[in-house]
Amino acid sequence: MSLARRCSRTPCGRPAVNTLTYVYAESTAVLGPLATFAEPHAYDLCAIHSERLSAPRGWEVIRLACDPVDAGPSGDDLLALADAVREAARPVPVARVAPTDETGHESSRRGHLRVLTSD
Repeated sequence: MSLARRCSRTPCGRPAVNTLTYVYAESTAVLGPLATFAEPHAYDLCAIHSERLSAPRGWEVIRLACDPVDAGPSGDDLLALADAVREAARPVPVARVAPTDETGHESSRRGHLRVLTSD
C-alpha cells in the first residue's frame, strides 16, 4: 500500500496536489495547497480535477495559489534548527563550590560524610 495520498475522485488514482474544503454557511468552496493531514471533511484532488473544479450555481470558488518557493522549510529555517539542536546538546558547565563547614567557612574536609558513633 502506497503512503502517498491519492485523488478523492473514485475512478482517479493520480497523486493529490490540492485539498478542497467547503464552507457551507457561506456557500463557498476553497481549493488550496495539499493539507498536511488528510481530513474527513476535505477532499484531496489531483492537478487535473483541481483545474476542472466547478461549484453549484450561486456558490463561490476560492482558489488559493500554491507558492512553490514556500512549499517547505527554507535554508535559513534548517540552519536555525541545526543551531538550536547544537545549543541544546551543549553540556552545561557545572559550577564548583568549595565545601564549607557549619559556620560558613571553607572546610578542609574532602567529603560531606561524618562518622556517627552509637552511644
